[in-house]
Amino acid sequence: AYERTCRYFARRSDSVVVSVGYRLAPEHPYPTQFEDCLTATVHFLRTAQDYGVDPSRIIICGDSSGGTLTAAVAQTLVNRRDLPKLRAQILIYPFLQALDFDLPSYQQNKRFPVLLKEQTIAFGLRYLNINLLDMEALSKWSHIPEDLQLKYQKWVSPD
Repeated sequence: AYERTCRYFARRSDSVVVSVGYRLAPEHPYPTQFEDCLTATVHFLRTAQDYGVDPSRIIICGDSSGGTLTAAVAQTLVNRRDLPKLRAQILIYPFLQALDFDLPSYQQNKRFPVLLKEQTIAFGLRYLNINLLDMEALSKWSHIPEDLQLKYQKWVSPD
């Protein structure tokens, strides 16, 4: 599905693009997707020179769930001393926080068909193999203990 986009990125940036065809849910539940992406990234970091790629110039990228996976892979690799460091990560509308679904980006895009608040929550729940009945609680912070709500509201806030 992303071959044209990958070819465009490769051509416009004069780069080598490796696209990971990770296994999808619901047939392959989480964390299968993360493990596939991590395995592919580690392998490429270790063998990049075999493909004529400078290992110090590797950037990982993903959109939507792929952006979420990209962030998780980057966080997992940040302290690995046995691998070259990633140069950067590019996250295109990733699903990174499930604390507050009333932040400005959700409000601004609440009528955009792909990113409807309810759909976004449902996709996140499906991705994590959580029952969709929990959707109501997720939309109102009631899934977070009160002490953690106070702690995180200073970072996750419309202000």
